[in-house]
Amino acid sequence: MAGLWRSYQVWMTKYPWTVQLVTAGSLVGVGDVISQQLIERRGLANHNVRRTANMMGIGFFFVGPVIGSWYKVLDRLVVGGTKSAAMKKMLVDQLCFAPGFLGAFLCISGALNGLTLEENVTKLKRDYTDALIANYYLWPPVQIANFYFVPLHYRLAVVQIVAVTWNSYLTWKANKIVYFYFRNCYSMLPNNIPLGKERKLFLGFCSECTER
Repeated sequence: MAGLWRSYQVWMTKYPWTVQLVTAGSLVGVGDVISQQLIERRGLANHNVRRTANMMGIGFFFVGPVIGSWYKVLDRLVVGGTKSAAMKKMLVDQLCFAPGFLGAFLCISGALNGLTLEENVTKLKRDYTDALIANYYLWPPVQIANFYFVPLHYRLAVVQIVAVTWNSYLTWKANKIVYFYFRNCYSMLPNNIPLGKERKLFLGFCSECTER
């Protein structure tokens, strides 16, 4: 384990941006695997590999670049490594950045699941507030410690390690409608209903569905 950490530090020194992106994408993927296997209990035979690949793609091309760039901006906005500076960074991060980032994450995952703009808006109205509240339970203390103790180029890695649990929740939340649709609603619908009609039903108009 110590050898792996030393290798990681060497690669981080040589290729900091690439390593941060790979770390973010990989750990978002791990979060989705945990979500499917431990939360949704799909089993290996029913694991949705495409969904995990989509979530890893979001990690590589959205989570990693956006958060990595944001930390650089934040270090310029709030200068210093004191406890007071760490508190200010946490407040700016959680009040200015986190709400928009979370909404964008849910929208992108919905689009990759094939939802239309209208369906994505419905999904966002349903899930966003719960996800934001959960965010505020976890991230303020983590970010204070991160901004105070961790050097800039390691912050994304630290956040993503802590975020394995968060990613498990977030990927479950992002894919929750699809999951509950197949669990609760699919068997109740006639075989001849087209996919668009089915989607409209499971997004909140199905009177038999237990998840609103």
